[in-house]
Amino acid sequence: MHIRFMVPGNVRHGSGGNKYNAKLAEHLTALGADVETVIVDGDWPVGSPADRQRFGDMLDGGATVIADGLVASGSPDEIAGAVGKGTSVWILSHMALADHHDLEAKALAAATGIICPSAHAADELETKHGTQDIVIATPGADKADPAKGSQPRHIVAVAALLPNKSQTLLVEALSQITDLPWTVALIGSEDADPMYAAEVRAAVEHYGLHNRISVTGELTGNAFDEEWHKADLSVLLSRSESFGMVVTESLAHGVPVIVRQGTGAVEALGGTGAGAALDLSDPNNLTMTLRVWLTNPTLQQRWRNNALQARQHLQGWDTTAATVLSALGTKPQSLL
Repeated sequence: MHIRFMVPGNVRHGSGGNKYNAKLAEHLTALGADVETVIVDGDWPVGSPADRQRFGDMLDGGATVIADGLVASGSPDEIAGAVGKGTSVWILSHMALADHHDLEAKALAAATGIICPSAHAADELETKHGTQDIVIATPGADKADPAKGSQPRHIVAVAALLPNKSQTLLVEALSQITDLPWTVALIGSEDADPMYAAEVRAAVEHYGLHNRISVTGELTGNAFDEEWHKADLSVLLSRSESFGMVVTESLAHGVPVIVRQGTGAVEALGGTGAGAALDLSDPNNLTMTLRVWLTNPTLQQRWRNNALQARQHLQGWDTTAATVLSALGTKPQSLL
């Protein structure tokens, strides 16, 4: 099967959507699909008429297309036209659009099918647009060595520095527990929103925490592996999250996670007992939870043991890809 996988060109940091797309393409290929990844430049999620025309031209040709929702959800006419000419167009909706309700509704209706990376993302789409026929293909997790941890305890927050990710909330919570020993690394791109990144750095300086909180930028390779190696706890405080692949990445390293209630990160953490899902309508809940964890070795060990247990049962990306191939009507060659 030839699959044209169309992804947005205007998301240049290491977002969860970008990582999901890359891993899915890699593992679709491993299962025997012929995957052509096409980067679609444009001011998405709607783009200019020229952007949408270019997207529509790329849909032409009768192939099977998987189009990232950031590109596809604002282009219903182009999708309807392609489907009418025999192209199978699947929208991979990582997260419902914040705006452009009518365009998204028409695009979903015109598409051959819809794929979501989590039940949470599917529920959000259905809340906005009514019942949809959605295939849920949850992210996989790569195998990793268990973290060794640190003394003092080392906390990582892996996410681009964006207002949605709430790094300033974490800095403020940490400013209330400076009587305890800890270190923190904020790991993620500062380029996605330079103004917010500057706010995060200013908060670190304001509270005098520059010797305890490092703002590392986006890390890869050995530098990133070393941060996981040192980690004792991972924190993902996003206000909105379709799944939160950093949660399963944390568990793959045997590192427990604190997430925010009401987001897809709760789905990623599941019933593992490897951390906590907090109601952050009261920011003090985060401060108190971190204080309890830092001062309670029994809790630290329980969360750590549960994370190591969860590590043994994480889904691989091959399962994600097989789910998508099955939806597209093809059995993976490796399963034939």
